Amino acid sequence: MKPRYFLFALAFVVAALGSCSKGSPNYSGNPPGGNNGGNNNGNNGSSVNIAGFAFSSNSLTVSSGTSVTWKNMDNVNHTVTADDGSFDSGDIVPGATFSHTFSSVGTFSYHCKHHTYMTGKVTVH
Repeated sequence: MKPRYFLFALAFVVAALGSCSKGSPNYSGNPPGGNNGGNNNGNNGSSVNIAGFAFSSNSLTVSSGTSVTWKNMDNVNHTVTADDGSFDSGDIVPGATFSHTFSSVGTFSYHCKHHTYMTGKVTVH
């Protein structure tokens, strides 16, 4: 096998394995609706970018039933992990997204397991 084909095949396998995770979080390559970090579009969804080892909106307020999508714009894995354990993205590979629908009212603080200084919260009303 020629070296460049080997590298392409290796990159494909690594990308495929990186997208596997435990459980069934909602991952995709693009955030729904093309929202920018921190936008709140009611029940249609909101999104938060992860870039520069920070969440673009560390405080977000949404209505009950809203799906929030986090997109990893960094070149390392991150997680979106609820402090109370109510949701956990597992590793979000670079370029991937994780979505969670907030169906109960309250304030949900979260962090990245790998970089615990990365924190945020979603307030649901």
